[in-house]
Amino acid sequence: MPGWVWVLIAIAVVVVLGVVVWQALARRRTERLRDRFGPEYDRTIGTAENRREAESDLAAREERRDRLEIRPLSQAARDRYVQSWQAVQAQFVDDPSVAVASADSLIQSVMAERGYPVEDFEQRAADVSVDHPQVVENYRDGHRLAEESANGDGSTESLRQAMRHYRALFEELVEADADQPLRREQSEDVPVARDSAERQVR
Repeated sequence: MPGWVWVLIAIAVVVVLGVVVWQALARRRTERLRDRFGPEYDRTIGTAENRREAESDLAAREERRDRLEIRPLSQAARDRYVQSWQAVQAQFVDDPSVAVASADSLIQSVMAERGYPVEDFEQRAADVSVDHPQVVENYRDGHRLAEESANGDGSTESLRQAMRHYRALFEELVEADADQPLRREQSEDVPVARDSAERQVR
């Protein structure tokens, strides 16, 4: 067999091995991103033009998050924010729209103190999705409902839903180990405040 044939065979083998390795690395990356982002992975896949674009977006979020100095709250700050949240929930009884706006502002304050940039909502959601992928969609929904209310299109029920959505993220942000995502079973079913005002929000 001529030598050039062996060269072609060797090149073909190298190409095949390269493809196999590339596919294995791509699968590993997909599995890692899916494990880290959970439902946020599926949402991003659904809104992107293709899987590569979606996974590049998620990987970029990770890189940006790694450059941020995210820190847990002190006990004093945690207590202060929990008390503020209770006051916001009490406010909901008399003025739901103002209470929802206050909840939105309070979450931004918590995020800022934790070290998240807060200038732009979409960027806030993207940053927080890395640490809290189970509840970031709640945050988006709450923000959307709050904006509808501010534009005069919200109902009391939609405002109640917005408060529930905000509470899901708030609870994670103020946890003592808030730099790690909470277990799924610890999310919305454990309220921060259990007073009569919260029962109104529910």
